[in-house]
Amino acid sequence: MSRVCDLTGKKVITGNNVSHSKRRTKRKFYPNLQTKKFFIPEEDKWITLKVCGSALRNVNKNGIYACIKEAKVKGFM
Repeated sequence: MSRVCDLTGKKVITGNNVSHSKRRTKRKFYPNLQTKKFFIPEEDKWITLKVCGSALRNVNKNGIYACIKEAKVKGFM
């Protein structure tokens, strides 16, 4: 199962755990992904997307249809 947001393209990034002695070990930063069902009234259908928290805020602000259209233009869908 991929950990990529369907609307924004956010994905796992890598970094370091830094201890008190400044010793560094690799770690991963995961996006805040949630699986949500959205109803698209323009197409009269339900879709299931894996979206991050910031994408949910954009959906609430702009609407799902506008967000999907923008994601298709940017190549995330």
